[in-house]
Amino acid sequence: MTLETSSKRFPEQVRVARADVNLQQALGKLKLGLSAMRSAAVVRLPEFDRLRDEAAAIRDHTLNNLDHYLLRFEAAVKERGGHVHFAPDAAAANAIILDICRAANARKVTKGKSMVTEEIELNEHLAAHGITCLETDLGEYIVQLRNERPSHIVAPAIHVVKAQVAEAFAAHHGAAPPGGREEASALMAEARTVIRRHFLEADVGITGANFAIAETGTTVIVTNEGNGDLTQSLPKVHIAVTGIEKIVPTLEDASTLIRLLSRSATGQEASVYNTFSTGPRRPEDPDGPEAFHVVLVDNGRSRMLGTEFQDMLRCIRCGACLNHCPVYGQVGGQAYGSVYPGPMGAVLTPSLAGIDEAGHLPNASTFCGACEAVCPVRIPLPKMMRHWRERQFDAGLAPRAQRIGIALWAFAARRPRLYRLLSGTGARLLKLLGGRRGYLSRLPLGRGWTAWRDLPAPAGETFHAAWRRRRGED
Repeated sequence: MTLETSSKRFPEQVRVARADVNLQQALGKLKLGLSAMRSAAVVRLPEFDRLRDEAAAIRDHTLNNLDHYLLRFEAAVKERGGHVHFAPDAAAANAIILDICRAANARKVTKGKSMVTEEIELNEHLAAHGITCLETDLGEYIVQLRNERPSHIVAPAIHVVKAQVAEAFAAHHGAAPPGGREEASALMAEARTVIRRHFLEADVGITGANFAIAETGTTVIVTNEGNGDLTQSLPKVHIAVTGIEKIVPTLEDASTLIRLLSRSATGQEASVYNTFSTGPRRPEDPDGPEAFHVVLVDNGRSRMLGTEFQDMLRCIRCGACLNHCPVYGQVGGQAYGSVYPGPMGAVLTPSLAGIDEAGHLPNASTFCGACEAVCPVRIPLPKMMRHWRERQFDAGLAPRAQRIGIALWAFAARRPRLYRLLSGTGARLLKLLGGRRGYLSRLPLGRGWTAWRDLPAPAGETFHAAWRRRRGED
């Protein structure tokens, strides 16, 4: 089973997003909030770049020895009374989780924030078998009520404004509580009251795992709301669901990555909750689950090992690349049609769903390099997007006009005299069309640019001509 997406409709979804006034208002939080807070947090940590190098090395070492660390993690979990399940794809992961829920006679499940369970569409699978699965992260809960995908891997409901949250609560909760629904604090109090009851009623709690530590068999969740702790400690059964690439060798390695994760994601020096779970409750423990299961999901990840896309598996899901991407900042996450939006999604989604399904995504980039510049584990996202573009072109999946244009350019580029003639003529013509204004508001075959912005007119000479002139002057 591959990742289900609507990425083929990316162009039309972009047009809808650009016309959505509420969405454009909500996306302003990226410029004024998350990216600015990250910058401030980085300034306060002088060794930030050194930690990035260490983190990239940790992730590379783990991926190059992934089989070893997966087996070591499994052994450590079993030694402490837990269970590990390997799921080769989404269908297998859903079947494993359903079996665990049925063994516990579960009718209601609470879930902490988990992108992998979104990827495998776990909620829908459980619902189809009569099990209610309630999201407990506030953003995920809002998105669930609105029957939408998360639009951001850290802030799932960043595309929603306060009035829309109030509408969703009115539709599902009924009459407004005494405090009304005008203030954000009142909305949070209302959600807390509703969700808290479900914590006490749940038979099974499901969380993701930011990291899985091979040394101790520990899963780690990094949260700000505390819902993850309640989800995994109150029910009788805790299921942690994560990708096989989330393994790290040691506790010290996990600590290094956490220092980068919180600063890169939300600009915090430390998230409010960093929770380490190791096995089920022991006789001397005052609380905790009676059973502890870890489901390690492949779903296409192992196919990336040893390829030009392996570096993508370093990702620690901080969302910094989304927060600094000019494309994501204009269209939001829903337009990408996938669980994983933005630059990281432009690389990961084609890996999981196929380039035929997600070919628009690696093309949705200005290649400004901001995503790579802020990535805490130094993932070369632009380079990998170029690799996907090459694969798309080689497979004949690129748009016909693009293939013809590149073929014509290649024909001229292999003939230097012709290339200099055409480029020189084009530069002089575009300078003439720009006139005194120095820009073009319309351009044949360039409407995709000039429909939204003016094109600066060239100086009238090609790079080759300018180079020869400057060498002559020198």
